[in-house]
Amino acid sequence: MPHITRRSLAAATAVLLGATALTACGSSDSGDKAGAESGPVSLTYWAWAPGMDKVAALWNAKHPDIKVTVQKQASGDDLVTKIITAAKAHKAPDLVQAEYQALPTLVSNDALADIAQEVHGVKDKFAPGIWQQTTFGGEAVYALPQDSGPLMFFYREDLFKQYGLTVPTTWDEFAETARAVKKKAPKKSLTTFSANDSGLFAGLSQQAGAKWWTFEGDAWKVGIDDAATKKVTDFWGGLVAEGAVDNQPMYTPAWNKALNTGEQLAWVSAVWAPGTLTTAAPDTKGKWAMAPLPQWNKGENATGSWGGSSTAVTTDSKHKAAAAEFATWLNTDPEALAALVKESGIYPAATAAQTSGALAKAPDYFANQPDFYTRAAQIAKTTAPAAWGPNVNVAYTSFKDQFGKAAKAKSGFPAALTAMQDATVTDLEKQGFEVAK
Repeated sequence: MPHITRRSLAAATAVLLGATALTACGSSDSGDKAGAESGPVSLTYWAWAPGMDKVAALWNAKHPDIKVTVQKQASGDDLVTKIITAAKAHKAPDLVQAEYQALPTLVSNDALADIAQEVHGVKDKFAPGIWQQTTFGGEAVYALPQDSGPLMFFYREDLFKQYGLTVPTTWDEFAETARAVKKKAPKKSLTTFSANDSGLFAGLSQQAGAKWWTFEGDAWKVGIDDAATKKVTDFWGGLVAEGAVDNQPMYTPAWNKALNTGEQLAWVSAVWAPGTLTTAAPDTKGKWAMAPLPQWNKGENATGSWGGSSTAVTTDSKHKAAAAEFATWLNTDPEALAALVKESGIYPAATAAQTSGALAKAPDYFANQPDFYTRAAQIAKTTAPAAWGPNVNVAYTSFKDQFGKAAKAKSGFPAALTAMQDATVTDLEKQGFEVAK
């Protein structure tokens, strides 16, 4: 995204979820400048990750002047709505856990503070593509990255060997591998195209260079049907249409069975896949391996992301410096990061933590690949920038509806993408957003 300030973002954006437009106000600079120096303070942190209270307890034990109380919340759109509602009533907590794609909505609603001055010097602790998602490419910092979900290619190592398959390094090779599986084992599939989780499609498009929301002056421009996303759509739609890959949704009993019995040989997923595979395909433990995501052109080195969240300080916080100090500790301190991995089960965004502490050893499910996290860290560094906008929820819902129909019919993928674009634009206009044509 181009460099975006709170003023330009607010000027171009009406408040999502049924309220009136906001203009920029100076509240992002409000709060206690002295932070911890002003005396004992109490901070409230809304988060959904499990075990976050145990992580905060480590902080509280060493920082008696800044006590953090974690209040467990729901995630996703429910939390976004709750934060905006609380911010409008000036009753928001000091800190919130926010998914990357929710940040533009929260910033445009003046719910998050710019903490650039308070977190100066931490930028280099994160991959550029991850840091960009909390800054929108500008100088302001609206959150600190907490966890990330870099995309990777997971495959049955034993079955690849059995069928004489080579791990694909490009998407063209991926397509040829899918066709080879069908020739050698007609009842099996390399993988499936699933329309029941929009995050995977968004990550694949991100890897291809998609920019779904960008800024033009004081208006949003929606590019969901841009050339990069069309390329991804045509690629997967073509494989489904010819029967080279399956068209069944993920996370169903049938999908679990396909993974567990070897009917599906591979899965394009994220770094958190071992946890899902442990439950979905328990009989195949130790038979999988991980490799980088195939590239669109040989020699390229980029991946997308599927999931991830950040820690933000709200404009309501009266202790902005203290809250930013805790957010920095939480996402950069070795002890805190180790606790996040252990208690919350996250893959930390901080690059130094991706190969140390609890991540020094491969997941039990991938014990056959001892360098799992070393390779994962290398892949995570290549995460491409993402361009989020103020109505991601509408785009994601449209994807599930339109691409779900196309997957079932094994046709109509280009039309599904057009419908997704149109639905997103229509919603922006309906909400009062200024949209560039």
